[in-house]
Amino acid sequence: MIDPTKITVVVCTYNRCQPLKKTIESVAAQTLSHPLAWEILVVDNNSTDDTRQVVEGLQRRYPERVRYAFEPEQGISYARNTGVREARGEILAFLDDDEIASSGWVENLTANLHNGEWAGAGGRVLPPSGFSPPRWLSSLSSSITGPLAVFDPALEAGQLSEPPFGANMAFRREVFDKYGGFRTDLGRTGTSMISNEDTEFGRRLMAAGLRLRYEPSALTYHPVDESRLRPSYFLSWWFNKGRSDVREFGNQPNGARLIGIPLRLFRALPWAAMRWMSAIEPPQRFAYKLEVWSCAGQISESYHLWLDGKRKGPERNSKSWPPAERGG
Repeated sequence: MIDPTKITVVVCTYNRCQPLKKTIESVAAQTLSHPLAWEILVVDNNSTDDTRQVVEGLQRRYPERVRYAFEPEQGISYARNTGVREARGEILAFLDDDEIASSGWVENLTANLHNGEWAGAGGRVLPPSGFSPPRWLSSLSSSITGPLAVFDPALEAGQLSEPPFGANMAFRREVFDKYGGFRTDLGRTGTSMISNEDTEFGRRLMAAGLRLRYEPSALTYHPVDESRLRPSYFLSWWFNKGRSDVREFGNQPNGARLIGIPLRLFRALPWAAMRWMSAIEPPQRFAYKLEVWSCAGQISESYHLWLDGKRKGPERNSKSWPPAERGG
């Protein structure tokens, strides 16, 4: 009798076949100290490169370990939800398609999720060894950890007070059955930089009273492409983070609005702009500039949601993934 699969590592990918190969190799080479059945599920999100061929090559190398699934609807949330449906494991771990997992990552991330005390866990995400931010950025402050996908909240393991990043997180599959999946109105789709699909899910669980654990020993390294180390990337990321926050939280807290835009944003924008223009040190000046772009993103999304509401009228948000049968 074959033991049921205990852990599924879900790796969603889109047109990154070469980094994907190294990512899967870094996971497949790992061993667990206790004999548990586990698998790696690659979800191809409609790639047009050689992703299918690369995964087939990995399946030949690791026939007991690697599986392939295809999701034609573009978007990271669609891909992750397909991974949830097709996963055989009782615990689902998520890893980006260009990361490198450190030795012991699978076991360290999932070790405390088998008995039900913890609903999920987040691991530590760092840039590659030797990375240092350019001079126009401050050291790894909160304004740059998000764009660089760095998650390093504490030195010690323990309960999380903030949700983990999708680049390194795991959940018991029963929480998806009960609380739904990743919201498809959030998360990157094509060239869109809308985010929050991962952290919104974690916040949803925490709001329901479930506990999430931080595991700093579950370490992954996230690459920092040259394209990410440009001011334009940071500005675009924070503008879209502002949009994502409005989409997730719905302009909370409630208050007076003008054409759908909370009046507090009309006050916040000039104040942030004044701090930006008056700052002297380049890193601090740029950090304030990011605040301006974030505020502008909130204003933009608030206005567009107001326009959509006037066109369509009030309707229920049906974006969350419904429970579905598990894959075979």
